Amino acid sequence: MRLSTRAVAAAVGVVLVGLIAVFVLTSGDATTSRSPLVGRTAPTLIGSDLDGERIDLKAMAGRWVLVNFFATWCPPCVAEHPELVRFAEEHAAAGDASIVSVAYQDTPDNIAAFFERRGGDWPVIATSAEDLSLEWGVVKLPESYLVDPLGRVVKKFVGGLNAREIDRAIAAAATSTTTTSAAATTATTITTTAGIAVTTTTTSPPAATAAEPGTP
Repeated sequence: MRLSTRAVAAAVGVVLVGLIAVFVLTSGDATTSRSPLVGRTAPTLIGSDLDGERIDLKAMAGRWVLVNFFATWCPPCVAEHPELVRFAEEHAAAGDASIVSVAYQDTPDNIAAFFERRGGDWPVIATSAEDLSLEWGVVKLPESYLVDPLGRVVKKFVGGLNAREIDRAIAAAATSTTTTSAAATTATTITTTAGIAVTTTTTSPPAATAAEPGTP
């Protein structure tokens, strides 16, 4: 029997509702998660804030950036927000780390009220959130990605974060980068026929990262 157009549309609607329900199901505490983005240059993250100003992740190069996907109607997002405020305030003076949030399926009024009531003054992308979520592979809220000063994704978190957890991830990633760079540099000493010791330094390209730091 051939299904009517209305029946097909209804069935598709049920599937879409199911997908959205899966998207918003989440636990409270953050866990690290595997992601094909880890070790690679971060995807494009461009949008507009509540004032219509352009936000571009590439413009934040040179510092650590936490890309945070959230929604004002998401309970775990509300629970983690004070920790994000704490993290942002602790790094504001040094300017070594910052946050950029992407508000998923939300309204400008709700976003503005959320930050006014709960604090925080970092950039929030209020447009193209659905497209950006697909680009970054977001499956649950809240979900965050730590991007290093070179623009590479070094960690993915699913669930609510706390400030110390972000700091530990930055420290671990920074140590890993330093170790890799040191291992890639080899010093060789050659003695010339005149008896003069000459030291040459050879730098090999760093090995590609196959998995996020700390993942077996």
